[in-house]
Amino acid sequence: MKKILIIQTAFLGDVVLATALVEKLHAFYPEAKLDFLLRKGNEALLKGHPLLREVLVWDKQQGKYKSLLKLLKQIRAEQYDLVVNVQRFGATGILTAFSGAKETVGFEKNPFSRLFTRRYVHDVKSGTHEVERNDMLIQSLTNAIPSKPKLYPSQADFAKVQELKEVPFICMAPTSVWFTKQYPAEQWVQLINSLDPAYRIYLLGSPADKAHCAAIISQSTSQRVQNLCGQLNLLQSAALMRDAVLNYVNDSGPMHLASALNAPTCAIYCSTVPRFGFGPLSDFAHVVEREEPLYCRPCGLHGYKACPEGHFKCAREIRNEQLLEVLEVREMERS
Repeated sequence: MKKILIIQTAFLGDVVLATALVEKLHAFYPEAKLDFLLRKGNEALLKGHPLLREVLVWDKQQGKYKSLLKLLKQIRAEQYDLVVNVQRFGATGILTAFSGAKETVGFEKNPFSRLFTRRYVHDVKSGTHEVERNDMLIQSLTNAIPSKPKLYPSQADFAKVQELKEVPFICMAPTSVWFTKQYPAEQWVQLINSLDPAYRIYLLGSPADKAHCAAIISQSTSQRVQNLCGQLNLLQSAALMRDAVLNYVNDSGPMHLASALNAPTCAIYCSTVPRFGFGPLSDFAHVVEREEPLYCRPCGLHGYKACPEGHFKCAREIRNEQLLEVLEVREMERS
């Protein structure tokens, strides 16, 4: 096995979870050249990755099909021994099926999977973690023990956030692409106001999240909250999260960043549920969710722009005490 391509062109968190394949394939084929294809906007995640030869970027803004044909030509020229496609949509199926690779593998949900060498069932109802589902694709070439996702912030990334670590701190990532996966702003305010003032609190997110986090800070009484949205790149954020006392996150990208650095995590689940298979993987990882079952939860795999029922009880009925209890457990572990 000399050349291997991994394809995952979905969201940030999906790319992070797919890095588990990079770790395992490198362990079994240390001399192989490993490449990774992702969509434009996520490439910063894999910047300077020591196990990857090349990161290919699919820029849909250049024209979805024009850029697809350009990528296909590039992939065919590489003459890969193996293409592993963890994405389940047709476009990446085309790239896989017509890659010219000696072996192609993916999930049967992909419309072009019948043209793959091997295909497997992807079942989100099984309770199996996505890392394990992805691992099925390469078990016949490796073994049945999945690796964990891993990212590699550089020394410069760690240096960038070092001064933020001078006192005990907690990171919070209050936003999500999906409204129904996002813990309500007023409840973030309540959490912040409940914390010991000895903690410094950092709010993490993209430039687009800055106003949302600024509103949270304006409503809080704490003087030790800092809005870092847009100030750190993805790997710098991960480097900061690694050394936090605790990271409070939604079921979203930052949760997976924490997993990739084995950072202590409290994952808040609103409309989604951990049994979908996208839960936190850190050694210290606790899930907080509504304590009583709700007739409408889960309402979907990814979430919605608004609560379909109009009440958003899955989030609003999570108690602040549940979040504080996780911090208590974490502090007992640290002492």
